Amino acid sequence: MKMIVGLGNIGQKYAGTRHNVGFMIVDKLAEQLNATFQTSKFEAEVATVFKDGEKVMLVKPSTYMNESGRAVGPLMAYYDVDLSDLLVIHDDLDLPLGKVRLKQKGSAGGHNGIKSIIAHVGDQKFKRAKVGIDHPQKMSVVNYVLGQFSATEKPHFEDAETTAVAAVSAWLAGDDFAAVMNQYN
Repeated sequence: MKMIVGLGNIGQKYAGTRHNVGFMIVDKLAEQLNATFQTSKFEAEVATVFKDGEKVMLVKPSTYMNESGRAVGPLMAYYDVDLSDLLVIHDDLDLPLGKVRLKQKGSAGGHNGIKSIIAHVGDQKFKRAKVGIDHPQKMSVVNYVLGQFSATEKPHFEDAETTAVAAVSAWLAGDDFAAVMNQYN
């Protein structure tokens, strides 16, 4: 079983913000896989689908970004998901807007959602799809990440979204993650 987690903040107030790129990409995957999200008892919205005979869970934690691990850890434990089958999709301030970088493991790099997941799963050796949102030039980081993409930024995010969905789909189709990294990084 594979678990794809998109990070974001719940609520209409945060819909479409830079910090919610993980939610947006998981929504796009669900659309592509014809999967429907339902509220689970694990503080998350979960969509389950079978892809090439393997169960795939798409997860959007409903804990808010900084407590994402509160949903991810118990879900992994309950469904006995191996750490090697976890992929987390999240925004990254240190990558240029529209850039997607896949990683097999790593530190939180200052991202509180990733920090929470590491704390709750007890390890940092899980796959990531980091989506560049760029760094703010003249505003606070909080206001920037909780802001919407501008009209000129939106096409760059849409390109990144397409790339991320294609990369995750290749991994779900059975491609080795290292090969997927080589193709999409």
